[in-house]
Parts: sequence; structure tokens; C-alpha cells
Amino acid sequence: MVLSSAPSGQAELVMDGQHLRRVIYDGLLSAKVSVDIATADLKAVLVPDRGKTASRQNPPSIIEHLCRMAQRGVEVRVLHAGVPSSPALQELKRLTRKHKGLPDNLIFRRCPRVHTKAVIIDADRMYLGSANLTGAGLGAKADHNRNHEIGIWTTTPDLIDAVSHYFNHLWEAGACEGCGRKDVCPVPLEEPKL
Repeated sequence: MVLSSAPSGQAELVMDGQHLRRVIYDGLLSAKVSVDIATADLKAVLVPDRGKTASRQNPPSIIEHLCRMAQRGVEVRVLHAGVPSSPALQELKRLTRKHKGLPDNLIFRRCPRVHTKAVIIDADRMYLGSANLTGAGLGAKADHNRNHEIGIWTTTPDLIDAVSHYFNHLWEAGACEGCGRKDVCPVPLEEPKL
């Protein structure tokens, strides 16, 4: 469902299982230059091939896709709140061993106050909504197991610029000075220990 259309951009409503197609297949995996991801929860979402069911044996995880994108030259930045899930950390460790380190342009940072959910692709299209980077959030699970999620997919430059500015402010530790949560974040914008 298209919410608005104007010469300056477009916004489309994305609900429930539509997230996998729109945010992952049409969005994230199509990136050519950059991807900025803000998510409260980071898991090793299994991403079945387009058109396949989620039950396919051993589909690659989103972590592997992000690594492949970075190897192609896409700058990937992931800002998340919690400790990544055990499978996500195991996948990061496996890829680190396999490639003798993660690509320099694949960077994970953690801030416990991040509750924002946004995916900005090539600075010209964006998802903004309720879904975390999890299988239940992005619709990679069966209908009866996924979360009820809603968001917008947009190509509206002013909206993308505003969210990008906010993301960069958080990424560059702009909110760290004076933060009242330093008791749970002694190292500003810590990266996962692999």
C-alpha cells in the first residue's frame, strides 16, 4: 500500500511478513554503496533464497550476507543495543576465522539505549518501523511464529536525510556525553569482542 507519492519521494506501508521481501530482498541485499542499520536486537536471521520457504536447509544468515556485502565494497554499519545472540556471535567468530578478520567496512557498534529500528540503503531508500534485525521481526519465520510489525519503506530524501543525521549522531557518540546509562555502558559505542 503506497501511503504518499510526490516528486520528492514515496512512502509504502510494510506489515508483518512483507518485511522479508521489502527490507531484506528488495532493500538490504540490493545495496551498492552503503547500509546503515539501527536495531535494538541483533540475531543471526536465516535468510532463505528469494521465493524459498524459511524451512530450507542451512540458508545463509544475515550476518553472512552483511559480510559478503562488505567484501563487495559496500560500507555496512550496524548499531545495536544488546549483546548479539549466541548464534550471531558464533557466526561473527566463524566468519572472522574464515576470512582472517572481518572486512574493515563491516562495523558493529553497541549502545544499550538504541531502540531505533531503521535500515538506510545507499542513502536513497529506507525502512523505518518496529522490526528488529531478527527472524521474528523481519518475517523470516512462519506466519504463526513471527511478530506483528509495521513500518514504512520510503524514498523521500528529507526523511532519509533526517534519519541518517540521527543515525550518524548516535554512531559518532554524539549522545554519549551526559548519558545517564554509563553504569551499563562503561565503554561508549563498544564493538563485539570476537
